[in-house]
Amino acid sequence: MSDPGLRNVLSQLTLKLERDALVQNTVHQLRNSLQIDRVVLYYFYREWEGQVTCESVESRQLSILGQTGPDECFNGEYAQLYLEGRVRAVEDIKTEPISDCHRDFLQRLQVRANLVVPILKPTTLWGLLIAHSCTQPHLWSPTDIETMQAGAKTLETSKVIQKS
Repeated sequence: MSDPGLRNVLSQLTLKLERDALVQNTVHQLRNSLQIDRVVLYYFYREWEGQVTCESVESRQLSILGQTGPDECFNGEYAQLYLEGRVRAVEDIKTEPISDCHRDFLQRLQVRANLVVPILKPTTLWGLLIAHSCTQPHLWSPTDIETMQAGAKTLETSKVIQKS
């Protein structure tokens, strides 16, 4: 293949396929390991703007693929906390002191409990790994948190993520 443009397109396509397979495998393994209803990747395509680009769900009725977050709830303040490595475990959104905007958004997505771990690149927040219990409160154990952090680390250190 002597055409550099075609070679570049094929290289980018291969990189995207490898990245997508890694992310899908990671969220699926996390959901199985945690024995939870849903694990998603919320990917930031612009500063503090993103959407769910990958998910593993217990049943199709729980799918939120393509959902975007409410911009007024996820502002620079929260994003900065995740950029600094914040991990957030909420046992029950009905009793957790969170904003009404955030609670309403989570209820629309059928979330009862969630665990959020950042995926960091050297200078930016690439995405969030999020585990959801959809039907009941869930007490997140230290092992659950470590498992999610290990999944985030797998993605953070992957060459295909670093290049994307």
